[in-house]
Amino acid sequence: MGDTFFSMFKPAEIAKISGSGTVVNLPQGWSPIWESTPADKAYIILQGTVSVRRDGEEIAQAGPGDIIGEAAILNQKLRNASIVALTPLELIHLTPQVLQRLSVEMPSFHDALEKVAAERFGGQ
Repeated sequence: MGDTFFSMFKPAEIAKISGSGTVVNLPQGWSPIWESTPADKAYIILQGTVSVRRDGEEIAQAGPGDIIGEAAILNQKLRNASIVALTPLELIHLTPQVLQRLSVEMPSFHDALEKVAAERFGGQ
């Protein structure tokens, strides 16, 4: 398992992050995030795999421990990609308010968000 968003945290921090959100289950084929829509939520994947698509083309995949949807919230922009569930998903749903609160309470969370968002935008 490579570097995921969750791999940057200690178990106690993961528990705090997980407890701050709502666990949701989505079926295969579902799209929790659509390109060019407002950034109203982020998800951390607990189980399953998603396809990250821009203009219908897959640009990446994400899996357990990865965060999706955070960059548009951080940058206060519309979504730059859609997410499609390749398998049934178990996700932690995080509102922008929760992301903000965790960023304030946990500097490590803020740093990890910035790191992930920077890699997404810098690397593609």
